[in-house]
Amino acid sequence: LPMAFRDVNARRHIGLQQLSSLALAGRTLLGPMKSCKFVVDESTNQSTLICSAVRLIESLDLTSAAGQLLHETIQAQNKEFKTGMSTLLFLVGAWSSAVVECLQQNVPVSAIVAVMSEGLNSCCERVQCLQIAIHDANKELCSSSVESKTCQMGRDSLLNPHVSLCFKKIVSTPEEVVPINSCSHQEDGCDFNRRLVSPSAAFGSIASIGKPVGDKSTPVISGSGVSTSGCSKQKLTHSRYFSTLRKSHFSSQQGNFQGRIAGPPADPCECYGLGRLAVALSHGNETSVKLLESIVAYRHERAECSSSSQINIAEVVTCCLLGLPEGYSCVSPGFVTLVPPEQATVVKRFEDKPLRILLIDGDLTEQYRHLGFNRPCNVKTMLEHPSLWEGGAGDSWLSSTLDILKGFEVNLVLVKGNVCTNLMERCIASSVLVVGSVSWAVLCAFGEATSAQPVTYLTQLNATCVGSGAHVELWKAHDGRAVDLGELVPVRIKAPGVPLLTAVLTTAVASKMQLVEDRFWTLVYRLHHALNDEKVFLGGGAVELLCLSHIQVLVERPLQPATKNAVEEFPSPWLAAPAAEHRSVVLQALVSGWRQYLSVVLCNAAEAASELEASTVVDRHLKKAADSGSPSAYILREFSRGGLLRGGSGPFAPHREHLKVYDNVTAKTEAWRRALDLVLLVLQTDAEIITGPKRNQLLNSHVSSEFRFL
Repeated sequence: LPMAFRDVNARRHIGLQQLSSLALAGRTLLGPMKSCKFVVDESTNQSTLICSAVRLIESLDLTSAAGQLLHETIQAQNKEFKTGMSTLLFLVGAWSSAVVECLQQNVPVSAIVAVMSEGLNSCCERVQCLQIAIHDANKELCSSSVESKTCQMGRDSLLNPHVSLCFKKIVSTPEEVVPINSCSHQEDGCDFNRRLVSPSAAFGSIASIGKPVGDKSTPVISGSGVSTSGCSKQKLTHSRYFSTLRKSHFSSQQGNFQGRIAGPPADPCECYGLGRLAVALSHGNETSVKLLESIVAYRHERAECSSSSQINIAEVVTCCLLGLPEGYSCVSPGFVTLVPPEQATVVKRFEDKPLRILLIDGDLTEQYRHLGFNRPCNVKTMLEHPSLWEGGAGDSWLSSTLDILKGFEVNLVLVKGNVCTNLMERCIASSVLVVGSVSWAVLCAFGEATSAQPVTYLTQLNATCVGSGAHVELWKAHDGRAVDLGELVPVRIKAPGVPLLTAVLTTAVASKMQLVEDRFWTLVYRLHHALNDEKVFLGGGAVELLCLSHIQVLVERPLQPATKNAVEEFPSPWLAAPAAEHRSVVLQALVSGWRQYLSVVLCNAAEAASELEASTVVDRHLKKAADSGSPSAYILREFSRGGLLRGGSGPFAPHREHLKVYDNVTAKTEAWRRALDLVLLVLQTDAEIITGPKRNQLLNSHVSSEFRFL
């Protein structure tokens, strides 16, 4: 049959337009001042509050091929990094629009693919100079925290007399204290041990309050038990976006976790600096910073901080409690989970008693078969799940299962999968606590602490598989009260030496629960990836600004393929050819994505009144960077001063605090690459095949140039 291949990109660019439209919905998700969105389910009329690109894309009805590719790309980024998805979504939209403009200027697809790919590779190499090692970042954060917070305290007291009054009231309020961050400054003769207090005011939190260097006494805040070593500077944390931990709620839950560190690490900044590093990576996520600092502090109390200060993600779990105010969020040692009220009565009987524990790696049901089970051939299943109330084999399985548990004197069963409802009821009557849907990491942690060995089926159980020493109790809030949420009751399962920490996340708004959990895990993984990379990027738009400056230099520089420099910059044979006439146009399209990114971030963060003003701020910095002769040196200098990409019309511009902001290295660059790869993939596949007998009509039509005849 006569066939013709029509390049849709020559006129309509359907796929790229779809990407641009989908990405528009995520513009408000950039920057520290994200604007949350309500997603309403039309079938149930229930709404959910979201603030991430992952939840946004999951909520959209993506029926097009481009939409499905976008969804898979964002899910891949989320699965690997848990951060960078909003950046990816925005750049997909910005670069899609830029590519459409290139096509409208008759730039060949091959030129767009080659130049944009090589341009991104060149930028990724150029911004390596803005990477800073974790060790150096911790030292810089430790050294700058005292001076910046001291200046902020004096400035805020002058700007707002109410701050001083609030400060006097807060320090006299009885509060518990947990050491979070510590840093030694030997060159200043100052041993700065940071103690954090929980203020009741909304403006910020109090850090440490010290006496002059010559005063060797230990000042104590009345009623709070706060002790600080001698230091030449006073310190007040007061920030719009970031704040140190106001209170470690888990300190009241565990009586032996009270104050001092057992022994100082070799390099305090290396370990306690994780709290400050978490703040620098938080991008305004204040609540999660407090929880993460609590996790870091607890690890130090247990003397688990190694020289690399790695945080084991598998040892951190979450428990979402709906119905409590967000101020009840805390970190609790052990495993906190929710059980029905019927099981809570069993928990009360077991309080303060050592339990024998059993771990099930699978479902605790009669029908469960592990993945290696092969069904016999030529057998037709008539009934997959028979009712267990009808007697016969079902009752027999229930009775035998309960007999096995009683025979080995098992009090606590942790099951990875589902639990038979009828078995659960019989276990409650027999004072056996069964908890289902427990992650494999939790099973492993209790297995190491109690010497229990996971089994797949109860028929495999023997005396060596049952562990001992586990304890269970009703979870109590930081005020010491047990919590009853009606349908579910939180309980805490612990054992001597179990390394688990549960971040108990609370909110009184049902639609906000998912948002709170997503924000927590985003920050945890940011710190995790930063420690794995052993380096971070300078944040606050520094990396994107250097990319803009670098591309601007490449555009203005004439391409000379014969020279060594040109070959090093763009090794592609296509670019080395004289046909690179579209090079500047495509590079400008590439750089437009980062320019729009910075403008939107500035607007969302109230640093600029409009995108036009934000673009003017970016252009001003680009000009200064070019005039300085060394754009990277200019950006480093402005970043150290805290004045990088600061607008002048924001409502908080006069009260801005000097804060360090960092970004993940691998997550950021991979988000760039995934965004560009998706755009170029849609660009090269956005076409349609037309078949039919009208070949001559197509040849003679005015749109014949749009077809490639096969």
